[in-house]
Amino acid sequence: MSLFEQISEDLKGAMKARNKERLEALRNIKKALLEARSAKGAGSELTDGESVKIIAKLAKQGTDSAAIYKEQDRGELYSQEMGQVSVYKEYLPEMLSGDALEKAVKTIIDKSGATSMKDMGRVMGVTSKELAGKAEGSEIAAIVKRLLSSF
Repeated sequence: MSLFEQISEDLKGAMKARNKERLEALRNIKKALLEARSAKGAGSELTDGESVKIIAKLAKQGTDSAAIYKEQDRGELYSQEMGQVSVYKEYLPEMLSGDALEKAVKTIIDKSGATSMKDMGRVMGVTSKELAGKAEGSEIAAIVKRLLSSF
C-alpha cells in the first residue's frame, strides 16, 4: 500500500472516529499530495519518497507557524498547530540526529572524496539527496561545514 493510499484509509478512520484534529491534518496532507499529483509536468502517481518530502514540508511549515503562535502568546493556535504536526510526523521516517547523523555525513564525505571546504557544495548535494526527510537541512549543513573545515 502506498503512502497516499494509507493516508486515504486513515482519513476514513478519522472521519468515523470523529477525530476533528486528526481529520484536519490528514485532509491537509491529502490536499497537498493531490495538488502535487495534478501539477503541470507531474506524473499521475507520486512515489512514497515524493510524498514524504511533501509531508516533511508541511511539518516544517506547521512547526514554524506554531513557534510564531507561541511567541505571540496564542496558546490555542499553538496547540492546534502542534497537534497537526504530530499527525504529519506519523508518516515521516525516523529522523536522524546527533551521532547517527554525524556518522552518516562522515560516510558520505568519505565516499565523495571531499578534502576541503571547496567541496561543500558537492557534498551538500549528495547528502541532501541521501538524507532527504531524515534530517533538517540546516543540521546537515552545520555538520558538513564542521567536518570539512577540520581537514
